[in-house]
Amino acid sequence: MSDEPQPQHPNQGGGGPTEPPTAAEEKKNPPQPATEEKRPAAEAKQPEPPAAAGPAARTEQPPAGGKPGDERTGEKRTAPPRAAAEDTHTRQLTAVTVPKARPPAATENRQDAQDTQTRQLAAVRVPKAKTPGVAAAATAATAVTAPIAPTAPGAEPPAADVPTNGGGKKMKRTKRTGWRRIIPTWRMMLGAFVLGTLLLVGLFFVGYSMVKIPAANAFATKQSNVYLYADGSQLARDGEVNRENVTLAQVSADAQHAVLAAEDREFYNESAIDPKAMLRAGWNTATGKGTQSGSTITQQYVKNYYLAQEQTVTRKVKEFFIAIKLDRNESKDKILEGYLNTSYFGRNAYGIQAAAQAYYGVDATDLDPARAAYLAALVNAPSEYDVVAHPENKASAVARWNYVLDGMVKKGWLTESKRAGMKFPMPREQTVSTGMSGQRGYIVNAVNDYLIKNKIVDSDALEAGGYRITTTLQKSRQNAFVKAVDDKLISQLNKKNKVDTYVRAGGASVDPKTGKVVAMYGGIDYVKQYTNGATRGDFQVGSTFKPFVFASAVDNGSTTQSGQTITPNTYYDGTNKRAVQGWPGGAYAPENEDEKSYGKITVRKATDLSVNSVYAQMAVDVGPSKVKQTAVDLGIPSGTKDLQPYPSIALGTATASVLDMAEAYATLANHGRHGTYTMVDKVTRDGTQEIKLPEAATKQAVSRQAADTTTSILQSVVDNGTATAAQAAGRPAAGKTGTAEEDTAAWFAGYTPDLATVVSVMGQDPVTAAHKSLYGALGLARINGGGAPTEIWAQYTKAALKGTTASDFDLDLQAGAETVAPGTQAPATPGTGGQDNGGTTDQGQDNGGTTDGGTGNGGTTDGSTTAGTTDGSTTDGSTTAGTTTSGTTTSGTSTGTTTSGTDSGTSTGTTTDGSSTGTTNGTGDGGTITGTTAGDNSGFGFQ
Repeated sequence: MSDEPQPQHPNQGGGGPTEPPTAAEEKKNPPQPATEEKRPAAEAKQPEPPAAAGPAARTEQPPAGGKPGDERTGEKRTAPPRAAAEDTHTRQLTAVTVPKARPPAATENRQDAQDTQTRQLAAVRVPKAKTPGVAAAATAATAVTAPIAPTAPGAEPPAADVPTNGGGKKMKRTKRTGWRRIIPTWRMMLGAFVLGTLLLVGLFFVGYSMVKIPAANAFATKQSNVYLYADGSQLARDGEVNRENVTLAQVSADAQHAVLAAEDREFYNESAIDPKAMLRAGWNTATGKGTQSGSTITQQYVKNYYLAQEQTVTRKVKEFFIAIKLDRNESKDKILEGYLNTSYFGRNAYGIQAAAQAYYGVDATDLDPARAAYLAALVNAPSEYDVVAHPENKASAVARWNYVLDGMVKKGWLTESKRAGMKFPMPREQTVSTGMSGQRGYIVNAVNDYLIKNKIVDSDALEAGGYRITTTLQKSRQNAFVKAVDDKLISQLNKKNKVDTYVRAGGASVDPKTGKVVAMYGGIDYVKQYTNGATRGDFQVGSTFKPFVFASAVDNGSTTQSGQTITPNTYYDGTNKRAVQGWPGGAYAPENEDEKSYGKITVRKATDLSVNSVYAQMAVDVGPSKVKQTAVDLGIPSGTKDLQPYPSIALGTATASVLDMAEAYATLANHGRHGTYTMVDKVTRDGTQEIKLPEAATKQAVSRQAADTTTSILQSVVDNGTATAAQAAGRPAAGKTGTAEEDTAAWFAGYTPDLATVVSVMGQDPVTAAHKSLYGALGLARINGGGAPTEIWAQYTKAALKGTTASDFDLDLQAGAETVAPGTQAPATPGTGGQDNGGTTDQGQDNGGTTDGGTGNGGTTDGSTTAGTTDGSTTDGSTTAGTTTSGTTTSGTSTGTTTSGTDSGTSTGTTTDGSSTGTTNGTGDGGTITGTTAGDNSGFGFQ
């Protein structure tokens, strides 16, 4: 065997891969990867062509320690000779051999083999073929000389063909390195765009289907209720939100255009969203040109009405989809109307109507272009552009105002000529009258109670708001009432006097012809004294109740215990602590004021002096149940506390309110015809929906004679009794004073033909709310009804009726009531008998009325007797022992004679239990009556 090593082939047993070229050769002649074609076994066994002689021949020394058959064995291998005709390139290609796959067992050399193969492939640099023939030869030579290693189990797969520029295969795309790797290619960009578009479309449809139009948020629907005086001027607003919704028709066209010019000039031409505006707003915000919303009016309305104000992505997404849906479901006018009602304008004014009132004191329908432009400017920055609160920002506010007006001109909503002559409309000073201070809180509560009680509006609806309530209160009279209380009471209080801190007041004034409440006084200030003095029902009404007793007596034709008809001239026993007669419920002996006794006293005089003993007996004579019913018919609620059918009812133990008493007295002033008081003229909801009010029903509570006769005796109270201070009103007046038990309250209830008013001054501890006596208040020993209450009534009534013609009462009186009997009589002396209580007797009457025997009204009476004669006359109204001397009286002269006769018995000269026997000498302040009575004649109250 030749010493020259034989070439090894992959299919010859145990041979390893061909020895790689040296590093120098690799650099000079880079190898090419072998072709992976499978060749026949016979062809694989053919020896390689001999290498060319010369420098190309080389001897390779394997590294020491190598194994047989491996590149790293110690066997010396000589490169095969090459044909001389092959060029250098061919030799380089043929020098590249594919290493034989390792046996699976040779795991310890696997990494080295992989590294070697990698170096071989990396070292291949195929030079550009110079001629087609050479390139073809090189390719052919490569295909012939590059053995293909068999694939053994677990062996690495053979290397792939390396594409070349000249061999017809494309070369691998050069990998991008450095900074170029971070720049996406156009293919990537196109793919991303398409994918993103599809994703956005999908998300849009998903969001559109998932987001529903929600119910309005609670704050957006919350409105205030607006309370107006009878003349339409604003009285008060309640609720936390100062908002009054109006329809678009109730907003002037100038105001509509101004808001559009300020916020969204293309509102009627654009869709619900404006992408360009959103991008522009985002750019301006990012570049420092100021924060802008970029939202259309529809989007802003959605935010105000359906969503909250938080700045979150979720809220913005919902706003986007709801706006689109809303734009499809609602008209542009409806959306604009909602926007105008929900926008905030500053000064706690939500909505255009509230803003118009807050800044200019007008309704939205009356806004002109100049004022409308200012309100529209406020939407952008409500607090900043309030030139009253922030005068330093006036220049910015005026600039915004001009921007709005210019926009109106550009859109053709305002002419250039009209625009040129406009001046900035300064808003008025902010007022604090929107709260409940002063009388407003009292009035609002009373009106709300009236609406609920009469089932006009329920409490839940009132709480939701949105009502515009025109009351019956007249602003001038309301102010007059407040001034009268301040002048006659509040200004007189001394804070250092503890009792003065107890003083409270309440008042109500009613038009007797209509039943409308025209004024009300609830207290010094609603925020300081919460309880309404006009509507509270926890103080006794005192003697102001007594006229109801008399009206009931006349209306029911009641008589005394002796059967005498009760009239203003009937005499009662006015003795202090006199026990009432005819009451089966037990003893009752009321005390008169200051424990004073009056003896025999007429009903009229007993009313002047407010004698308790007389009216307690009268209540029994009429019947306490009938008295109660009359009071209810006049206007006192049947459920009033302590309105009980007992004799004490006459003294005013019931705790009716001032307003209830005013209603009852108004019934008397209206000749007994009662109509429930009203405090409301008109109610509307959301500016258009008018709420139906109950029809005013009236009825004849008591007969006209009963009411008018009561009025006549109440006139006497003002002229001669405890209420003379009421004369300061300068009008014909009737009224009654009253004082509660222990002087915890003092009252005056009075009326003219045109106005019925009740005033009460009450005592209450400001801390414990306990009722307190008013002894020592105002620096006086005591306060009674004839003091501060009557003085307040007189001042108020005079002011309230100023400018009107004074008129007298037109009265239809009970028979005999037109005359005035002597107020009191001295007790009877021995020999006196009969009835001198002002009632009718069998033989005569000494009350100035008519008798069977004739009249004794300052003239002559010829009375007949059954058993004798009595010749008598009167001297100064006193009674002698059976004779009269001159026939004259203190109130007039009566000259005449009487027929003589004899009495069937003798006078005992004594009186026992109210009965007298014997001769009677009639006396009277109005004239002389002569006659006799026979038997036992019982006088009222003397049984």
